[in-house]
Amino acid sequence: MQRLRPTPQEADLAELGAELDVIETAVQVGATDLGALGFWRAVARIKRDPVLVHRFAEQAGRIDTAAFRAGVRWRAPVWVGNVLMLGVVALGVAAIVLAGIWTGTWAGLALIAAGVAWSVGVHLPTHWVYGRFAGIAYTDSFLGGPPPPRPGLKTDYVTYLLADPAARAWFHASGALATKIAPFIAVAISPATNAPGWAVAVTAAFGVLTILTDVLFSGKRSDWKKFKRERAVARERR
Repeated sequence: MQRLRPTPQEADLAELGAELDVIETAVQVGATDLGALGFWRAVARIKRDPVLVHRFAEQAGRIDTAAFRAGVRWRAPVWVGNVLMLGVVALGVAAIVLAGIWTGTWAGLALIAAGVAWSVGVHLPTHWVYGRFAGIAYTDSFLGGPPPPRPGLKTDYVTYLLADPAARAWFHASGALATKIAPFIAVAISPATNAPGWAVAVTAAFGVLTILTDVLFSGKRSDWKKFKRERAVARERR
């Protein structure tokens, strides 16, 4: 009987499976640089095909989680990161209240502090809320990333891969958008405070600076880079 050759899809599954097996073995013995191992190239292939996503999401998730936990020292339960960041938001609320009680320079400094606190504090909780809406779960909160270290939430990579690519894109954008909007909320509230005009201008300038930073840098890394990447996947899948 003539031996049947594997179909192109079967061959692709076998090749990708073997590649992930090699990567997983390397991670099990201590490797943590997934880029150097070729993991992200393999994931890019997986994302483009729903069949590959459902076949390899579990293994890709195991690899990602193992490498993350081996390579990131400062980790805590997910709720810890959210509570800390909501605490920063609460400090911003307290600063706004003080800006309505104090006068002069102190009121101005309180307004600026509120804008900065909200910009920092809303980022993680917004990611968390939108991610849960999109079906994405989390495994850890952590302190890391490119210098300077920043708080972050680690996604459960299985649920991340299984989520709709367009939803993944807006998941990445959600925290960035909240961060940019937050200072302007403080500016909008400023008429109800005693903050002088210079403080309102500084708070607005801080908001503009965060937008400029995103325009100049974040498109090449961080949230907006990931947003563009997942939007491209969504277009390809359509």
